Amino acid sequence: MQVAQSHTPSMASSTSSASSASPTLRGIWLPLVTPFLRDGAHTPVDHAALRRLVAHYRRSGIAGFVICGTTGEAAALDDAEQLAVFDTVLTAAGDVPVIAGLAGNHLGHTLARLDAFNALPLAGVLTPAPYYIRPTQAGLVDWFRTLADRSRAPLVLYDIPYRTGATLTLETLLTLAGHENIRAIKDCGGNAHTTQALIADGRLAVLAGEDHQLLSTLTMGGHGAIIASSHCQPAHFAALYRAVQAQQLDVARTLFHALMPVVKLLFAQANPGPVKAWLAREGLLTDVLRAPMTSASPALAQQLVEAIAAVDAALGAKAAIAA
Repeated sequence: MQVAQSHTPSMASSTSSASSASPTLRGIWLPLVTPFLRDGAHTPVDHAALRRLVAHYRRSGIAGFVICGTTGEAAALDDAEQLAVFDTVLTAAGDVPVIAGLAGNHLGHTLARLDAFNALPLAGVLTPAPYYIRPTQAGLVDWFRTLADRSRAPLVLYDIPYRTGATLTLETLLTLAGHENIRAIKDCGGNAHTTQALIADGRLAVLAGEDHQLLSTLTMGGHGAIIASSHCQPAHFAALYRAVQAQQLDVARTLFHALMPVVKLLFAQANPGPVKAWLAREGLLTDVLRAPMTSASPALAQQLVEAIAAVDAALGAKAAIAA
């Protein structure tokens, strides 16, 4: 794996004007699960399964991987484990771009982790507001600008107030869009007016982060999505994206409505439990999560198998049409 040279502070200037939305931060991005093994009371990362997952998905139509995000159970991984996961994925991913998740509420620790990320060939760094402490909007602007100044890779804002307790207002987001190293947003804010305004503004690549908002975001002019449901038959999600880009909206709607029952099941219990249950059925990993996360129920796992099989039976030809 090739890595960049060691970091230097102030990688980007917050005073420079932003360019238009990044052309590379588009399409369907997969927030990859982190596989674990069960070893008595221990649950070490299963790097063999991780390589297997990357090999499985890298030619599936996805635009890239997001590693150590919420779906990757990053909160249950220590710093060394996260760096080891990045090393495995980056080595296996080849030319498929990788975005790293970076969450925290201690600025010094978050910057130290970012300095380590600066030695990696990343396509971006996905970062939410500092969780739990609920800073002011001015404090949020300072936080993200500080990270963007320090980062070699472009920042992807992660607006997810129901997890962080901090809402990023439209004014704050438009202010941050003026930073040359803030290029995109994973939009889980739940505000259609904000989504529309950011797309219309055009400086940030707007990536749907709520799976059920995929079609509406894309048809408004959004740039793609980071969605956990794309673990399950990602070719259908990639076909939906391509159909919208080609203005084949009837095809896109057919794909979306057919996929929604699977999406609903994937979030019927806490993510990534259902995703891992299905991947275990496919032989790609062992169904192990770290506490406090729990595996999906056997009944839900069987429902997923049946729902995905039904989608495949219905959409095989239609997915090819949009290719």
